[in-house]
Amino acid sequence: MTTQSQWHFTSGELKSSGWELLLDADKPPVTGWAHTGIRIGIVSPGINLDIPADNKERIIFVLAGEGLSITYSSTNDGHSITQELRGRSSVFSGPTDLLYLPINTDISIAGSAKFAIGECPAKNPKPVKYIPKEEVPVAIRGTGSESRQVHGFGMPDNLDADQMIVVEVIVPAGNWSGSPSHKHDVFIPGKESNLEEIYYFESQVTKSYTSPAQASPFGIFRGYSSDEREYDLTTEVRSGDLVLVPHGWHGPVAAGPGYDLYFFNVMAGPDPERTWNVTDEPSQIWIRDFWNEKLPDSRLPYGE
Repeated sequence: MTTQSQWHFTSGELKSSGWELLLDADKPPVTGWAHTGIRIGIVSPGINLDIPADNKERIIFVLAGEGLSITYSSTNDGHSITQELRGRSSVFSGPTDLLYLPINTDISIAGSAKFAIGECPAKNPKPVKYIPKEEVPVAIRGTGSESRQVHGFGMPDNLDADQMIVVEVIVPAGNWSGSPSHKHDVFIPGKESNLEEIYYFESQVTKSYTSPAQASPFGIFRGYSSDEREYDLTTEVRSGDLVLVPHGWHGPVAAGPGYDLYFFNVMAGPDPERTWNVTDEPSQIWIRDFWNEKLPDSRLPYGE
């Protein structure tokens, strides 16, 4: 059943067909959603997950666990190939291996891990690409309490995809990401892109601290309308939660005091070109000048 107004789904709400979380852009939980999807799965010895060939391009990576063994074949030639992806202890342990698979690809996933798949309906088949973690672009953006770590999993300059743009972000405890608030909901060539955006969240007691029994990791997400289209969301987010941004200003996202926050973004839209151009909220642009007075957070970068 679709809804016009639910943009935040808590952990478990979109559990389906063996997946811990499944948002299919062809059968979305929100009316009008069309360009992006996501899957969160768990595999273990003897328990695999399969995806039949369809119109989606996908990027696959481990969230936490020992690793994955992905067997895939194109419906064009039927030739089967297996790619191993190394694991990581958690999403707060630095970047990880990635596998990009184009449309019309049968996929079988085995191993021992919790993993994520970003997916987007596409038209043009692109080359399969394996990206080892050593080649994932890592950037520290912002300064001071606005510092965060960005892993450029699938940007236009490092992945030849048809539609998708994907990144993951680590926000240390008490810090903010996505400031100034920004939007990408109108196509203006060279200035702004029109992109849906998915946020998948995880949170934990901040690195190097032992988690007390009463801990309840969380973050805060903010989004609001940029024009006549309705969108207004201020919500607490926790591990396994999903937030959808159909349009409008979004950010900042805040990590709760004492709790590191992680999110995985999947973006795509109807534009004739695959770009990630944003417009900053005019009343908040000045914050960029303020960054010049501070250094990046010394806790970053996070790694194994």
